[in-house]
Amino acid sequence: MRSNFVRIVGYALVVLVVMALLYSLFGYSGTAPQWVPISDVARLIDAGKVDKLEIKGSEITVITTDGKQFLARKEDNVSLKDSGIDTSRVEVEVLDDQTSALWLGVLSSFLPFLLILGFLWFMFRQAQGSGNQALSFGKSRARLQVGTKNRITFKDVAGSHEAKQELVEVVEFLKYPSKFINLGARIPKGVLLVGPPGTGKTLMARAVAGEAGVPFFNISGSEFVEMFVGVGASRVRDLFTKAKRNAPAIVFIDEIDAVGRQRGAGLGGGHDEREQTLNQILVEMDGFETDTNVIVIAATNRPDVLDPALLRPGRFDRRVTLERPDIKDREDILAVHTKNKPLDSTVDLHQVAAHTPGFSGADLQNLVNEGAILAARHNQKVITRQDLDEAVEKVLLGPERKNKILSEQEKEITAYHEAGHAVVAHILPHTDPVHKVSIVSRGMALGYTWSMPERDRHLHSKSQFMDELAHMLGGRAAEKLIFKEVTTGASNDLQRATELAREMVTRFGMSERLGPMTFGRREEMIFLGREIHEDRNYSDKIASIIDEEVSSIIDTADKRAEKVLKEYTKELRAIAAELIKKESLSRDEFESFFDE
Repeated sequence: MRSNFVRIVGYALVVLVVMALLYSLFGYSGTAPQWVPISDVARLIDAGKVDKLEIKGSEITVITTDGKQFLARKEDNVSLKDSGIDTSRVEVEVLDDQTSALWLGVLSSFLPFLLILGFLWFMFRQAQGSGNQALSFGKSRARLQVGTKNRITFKDVAGSHEAKQELVEVVEFLKYPSKFINLGARIPKGVLLVGPPGTGKTLMARAVAGEAGVPFFNISGSEFVEMFVGVGASRVRDLFTKAKRNAPAIVFIDEIDAVGRQRGAGLGGGHDEREQTLNQILVEMDGFETDTNVIVIAATNRPDVLDPALLRPGRFDRRVTLERPDIKDREDILAVHTKNKPLDSTVDLHQVAAHTPGFSGADLQNLVNEGAILAARHNQKVITRQDLDEAVEKVLLGPERKNKILSEQEKEITAYHEAGHAVVAHILPHTDPVHKVSIVSRGMALGYTWSMPERDRHLHSKSQFMDELAHMLGGRAAEKLIFKEVTTGASNDLQRATELAREMVTRFGMSERLGPMTFGRREEMIFLGREIHEDRNYSDKIASIIDEEVSSIIDTADKRAEKVLKEYTKELRAIAAELIKKESLSRDEFESFFDE
């Protein structure tokens, strides 16, 4: 109400200023009275043409018998009789206007200043109340959430059972602190949520606040940093002051790596704004004040770049890791996201979960949403199994590009390329089963072979990697076998295969010549989105051997793919012909070409 009143007063003030300006410009209408000498006034009175005289100080207003007005001025301290005017022949009225003249003079002098001051006050109130906050750089921009509106609890978070168990104790610390204090336990200062993007770190923090029922301050790490030095540290102080005032409370800092990167990187110096902000966070979390009942929860997917002082006990006492969900957790997550959506009776969430290995919680939410959009596009009342299957392909491979029409020759090459991938993947023992083969363009690919693991896999052997490399090179081998030349269609396959072979040699110790050693150490210093430093801790001779080993692994995989395709050339040609005809083959249709 008060802000509305101030706004109304401000608008009224602006209107008055505009009206005063308009009146000063256009307010005087008609012609002003004519000035005449005092001697002319005396002659008019003698001629009987003056009806009345109005005297205001030294100014005389002459009103004639025909209604006209003239202005005349007499000398100060000189009477009308001395000026030659016979006052007995005319009515004379003396106007005492000294007081009103004084007020008019004061108002005319100070009114412009008052209007300017009022206008500036109104603009100041507007700037302070708006989102600009021109005079509040140092104030925290954390959003405070209190109450049960839009409350999220652990029931709304599927999967991540181990992470929930760790965070349940944090909730109990906030709700029943005496239970732990009586045993001499110390309330943890901070909890660091670590995990890949989309695994539900922010959602888990909101669930902790919802379970504890305490004020929840939410802010991103990037919101501390401004172009002005010292603003970030000031905002940190203001944030923790507000949290202590509302204690017990939770402060959630999302993407803390924006301000918590390791100090001394050589970029910005000791007076870097980011470093000052980090220093203030360190002091607030574990400074001289040790009796505050505020818990800091932070989230990041880059824990390796955080400053060691931030990770030590006393600041972030607990590190909770959120991994990508397994098949059971994926099924539970899908159940949460499909709770209020109409599903067809043919939809099996367990089967959908089995088809989405490696999907995060955010990916699964996007998958269900895409399925609902596809069902609405087809004017359906329920979401069918086909909608979800197509949504999986859209999320993994991109949307169909039906307007990309291939020539007959390109279509044939693409069919043999994808058939080569599929045949090699089906024959080799350590590859994932082929779920679908298609020459319909999706994303940047002209076609795709979709292989799907039957179970979640956490460890990979050298034989699995070798079969996977042969699978990647199967398309190029098929082109070389059928057309006696290769095309640019295998460029992405070659890039992925080369990267995997180099990882096998330098990271996984799978080279027989180099033995169980790792080579090279990547520094996570990022500048303009690129990695600018890599510690090469090996000699030029070792670098040459690494290149030779990578080349040997790629050559072995290529020859293995060629061997498989030469043995199964009949099936390769039949599958390619069927792809040209139907464009897509399901798993059952593909496997029907092979003799059990």
